[in-house]
Amino acid sequence: MEAGMDLEEEAYNIIRRHKEGVFQNVIWKELNIDSRKCSRIVKKLLDKDLIIREVGVSNGARTYLLKAKEEVKEKYDLLLSRDLFSSCTGCTGDCEPEYCGRLSEWIGNLMVEEAETAEENPDLETEDKDEFEEDI
Repeated sequence: MEAGMDLEEEAYNIIRRHKEGVFQNVIWKELNIDSRKCSRIVKKLLDKDLIIREVGVSNGARTYLLKAKEEVKEKYDLLLSRDLFSSCTGCTGDCEPEYCGRLSEWIGNLMVEEAETAEENPDLETEDKDEFEEDI
């Protein structure tokens, strides 16, 4: 176990690594703790709404299958740039995207967001960053 990482965090990381779920008895064995302590850790993760627990059977014994809750990202978030919703969503106009002013404005907002993100996080590497900045 990494220094400074508590058992609850380590248990959560184990659960997250197993996308299809992991049996609770695997966690307490991997963390080298007893099943009661593992149950208390799982209870904390459940209380924090980080995981889901389903009844399962492992090697003939009743146990729980634990899964990390997926981060729910609103599907429409990808259609937003700042407070501007993609102009193409629901558009019934018969236009050419290259010449659509509303689409150009929305794409411009995306570019500004990208530039602001790059300024706020200079350590992030962006593909073709120099080329991108020249276009702005």
